Amino acid sequence: MAQINAADGIETLAIHAGQEPDPLTGAVVPPIYQVSTYKQDGVGGLRGSGRWIEGYEYSRTANPTRGALEECLAALECGARALAFASGMAAEDCLIRTVCRPGDQVLIPHDAYGGTYRLFDKVMTHWGITYHPVQVSDPAAVRAALAAHSPRLLWVESPTNPLLSIADLSALAQLAHSAGTLLAVDNTFASPYLQQPLRLGADAVIHSTTKYLGGHSDVVGGALVVSDADLGARLAFLQNAAGAVGGPFDAWLTLRGIKTLGVRMDRHCDNGSRVAVMLAGHPAVAQVYYPGLRDHPGHEVAAKQMRGFGGMVSFRHAGGAEAAVAMCGRTRLFTLGESLGGVESLIEHPGRMTHASAAGSPLEVPADLVRLSVGIENCDDLIDDLRAALG
Repeated sequence: MAQINAADGIETLAIHAGQEPDPLTGAVVPPIYQVSTYKQDGVGGLRGSGRWIEGYEYSRTANPTRGALEECLAALECGARALAFASGMAAEDCLIRTVCRPGDQVLIPHDAYGGTYRLFDKVMTHWGITYHPVQVSDPAAVRAALAAHSPRLLWVESPTNPLLSIADLSALAQLAHSAGTLLAVDNTFASPYLQQPLRLGADAVIHSTTKYLGGHSDVVGGALVVSDADLGARLAFLQNAAGAVGGPFDAWLTLRGIKTLGVRMDRHCDNGSRVAVMLAGHPAVAQVYYPGLRDHPGHEVAAKQMRGFGGMVSFRHAGGAEAAVAMCGRTRLFTLGESLGGVESLIEHPGRMTHASAAGSPLEVPADLVRLSVGIENCDDLIDDLRAALG
């Protein structure tokens, strides 16, 4: 049995944490417990156990395969507890409804993911929660918003989706906690391989595990990882009560993807950097958003708190909105699609696709913006593809 400790590197944890060989057969990969119900040895006599449970009774409450994924996620993010969900949005919903009550205020990024904006604007407002966009890359703006609204929750993405803004997570943690506010960080774009927000002072980390953690565009999932065990228990109560859990095969596929997280992210970072540099020098490109570029306003902060700059690149087309849309339809290797973080490269038009729900709001994205999820293909091929599509 692999002995895991906190000093192990994240590449080691990704392969071994929560994934000890099966004690019955010695199988080195956790089994898929495709089961809904567990036999009890007498009333209340539950069999087995997990890190956070005393036995198994029903797979909505706990499942050994999902439990293995949760142990791995907790180790990767250095958290006290992790919970796996059916989607990233289900994880967001659980966190918000656990820590907030009607009448509470929340701060969100001024360029937040469109699905997050939709959840706050179209769902949570009906529950009595008020949100306020703030530029999370500006600590002074965050300090002023904290003073003005006394929010229960500061919701941060870093890098943000799709404008790749960078928040100084250590600084925001200090500001939030001084104001009695919880700090939640959507770490989807970075993955725990590049950034660990809990170690920088965050209270909760959110992931769409569909993206870099799964990494192969074949499974949908979400996760929460928290630094406080009591908060973790409260989240687990709502998760069980509301039931937004993924199935065991989804958990198994996500674990399978996580094993190669380190090597994939290294390649995503290398390819993303080269693509960003090419775009920055192309006459058809007006502006590039990539924290690895030295002229990016968040470059120094990103270099301080991340081990790499990731594979997400956004840019504004010098030809305007229609030229941006047309380009999205001309690529050969970059597939037109709304997700990100898979091994294959994707291209999309945020204003008409992932962020269409923010149209007409303060979070509306530029109409000439194109977002790339740079995959792990041969980078020369990817660059040739983009150059041809740009014309």
